[in-house]
Amino acid sequence: MSQEPEQAGQAKQRRGIYLLPNLFTTGALFGGFYAIVTAMHGRYTVAAISVFIAMVLDGLDGRVARMTNTQSAFGGEYDSLSDMVSFGLAPALVMYQWSLVHLHSLGWFAAKASWLVAFFYAAAGALRLARFNTQIGIADKRYFQGLPIPTAAAVMMGSVWVAQQFELSGESLMYPALVLTLLTGGLMVSNISYYSFKDVDLRKRVPFIAVLLMLGLFVLVALWPAIVLYTLFSLYTLSGPVLSVWRRWRKRRRQAAV
Repeated sequence: MSQEPEQAGQAKQRRGIYLLPNLFTTGALFGGFYAIVTAMHGRYTVAAISVFIAMVLDGLDGRVARMTNTQSAFGGEYDSLSDMVSFGLAPALVMYQWSLVHLHSLGWFAAKASWLVAFFYAAAGALRLARFNTQIGIADKRYFQGLPIPTAAAVMMGSVWVAQQFELSGESLMYPALVLTLLTGGLMVSNISYYSFKDVDLRKRVPFIAVLLMLGLFVLVALWPAIVLYTLFSLYTLSGPVLSVWRRWRKRRRQAAV
């Protein structure tokens, strides 16, 4: 009889969830939700910044879980659902509300294309997350297959943030916004490899110049956050296709040499 309360307590503990990492995940989810709400009220800069804050929180939840040994299947599923809202739905809806909606003025076909393109991005994000979840423990950790959904969201929202900073309206950029939404969505579901940086060991010694470069990067982000962040994520997005073309060129060159 004395063991029953102890067993009940253990079962209750197993049914519970870890609070700390899921707080970060909830914060990331809130960032995506808040981006949608603020975009509905025309506050597009705030919406874009909210998605970037969600990215920071999303990057912390997994690290906090590993540091505190609080990983769980529940946390993994919750994180994936949060990513879908913050980096799938939120960027699609913000981009639609900011720019793509203005395609309605061009007729019924353009009007339908505007929200279908936004849906394509959201659906591509869902497919990207589903593929990533099924490849955990199987795929090479050094590379991502397809553009990571947080990076796609950063490129989408970075373009909105930069345009707002330079006082460019979404209506004047509706065609580039259409192309950008299609490209980022397509890259997410592509087979293009992107370096994951997961094999980088931060505990190793580095030259002193590396510390100075990181300090300089932090200064640049502090001075021009929209431009610097958008440039960095855009370069990473372009790195996948560029490296893919370079690998194919090297392969053909080797075959020709044989």
